[in-house]
Order: sequence, then C-alpha cells, then structure tokens
Amino acid sequence: MPRRPADAQQRQAAPNLPAEPTQAGRFEQARRVQSMALLEDYAELIADLHATGGEARPTDIARRLGVTHATAIKAITRLKREGLATARPYRGVFLTEEGEQLAARVKARHLLVVEVLRAIGVPPDAAEQDAEGIEHHVSDITLQAFARFLKGLK
Repeated sequence: MPRRPADAQQRQAAPNLPAEPTQAGRFEQARRVQSMALLEDYAELIADLHATGGEARPTDIARRLGVTHATAIKAITRLKREGLATARPYRGVFLTEEGEQLAARVKARHLLVVEVLRAIGVPPDAAEQDAEGIEHHVSDITLQAFARFLKGLK
C-alpha cells in the first residue's frame, strides 16, 4: 500500500478540527478540572471520614487514597491555602463551610454519575470506579441531562 504524505494522513485523522480558540478552551478547561479533581477527592473523603468516624487524620486520608503521608500533607496544605480546610494539632483535618459545600457537590455528582452508569447496565463495582474519574470532568449541562434521563426512566 502506498504511503500518503504526512499532511494527508493528518487531515484524514482529524477532518473536523475545531477552531484554535475553541480547541484551546476545551484543553484549558480539562487542565483546570484535573487540577481541581485532587482537591475534590480530598474534600469528599474528609467529609466521609467525619461522617463515619468523627475525624479525618492525615494518616487515614493517605491510606484511603493510596498515597504517601507526605503526599496527603501536601494536598491538605493546598486545601488549607484554598480556604477549604483547617487542621488542628492532634485533631486532624476539618473542612471549612466552603469545603463542606464542595464535598457535598462532589458527592452529589458522584452519586448521579453512578446512578446513570448503573441505569445503562454497568456493574456496581465498575460504575463506582468509573464515576471516580467521570465525576470531575462532567459539565453541569451534562449532569442536568443525566438527571433528566434518570427521571425519564422512573
């Protein structure tokens, strides 16, 4: 089979390339979401630990997220810097009101994504696993569509 020039191969692979500003905006949004996803995971876990055990110690956070203690401390420091958490010596980590609101939004998104995945036949364990990534990248418009979809099933 004869080889096509590289530019012809590229045109065939991406024939409907969006305008540069549009594409750049999409990638910028993805980078912003990825940066925030870490904080969202920590806030959600801290809220869950408080709800189930009354405290969220850095050691517990690190173990549950599968990271080192140093990594957890670094993320907790960022949460504090962003005004989402406070820490008290020998008492663990606490979410601020803003952190609590963030955790509640993330939890609601997670549950909605899991529910949609389950509704389309994804097994429970896979739905939970996949929701951990999807929940951070799904837009409010898509979440509203998910809710309408689920409402239509009932």
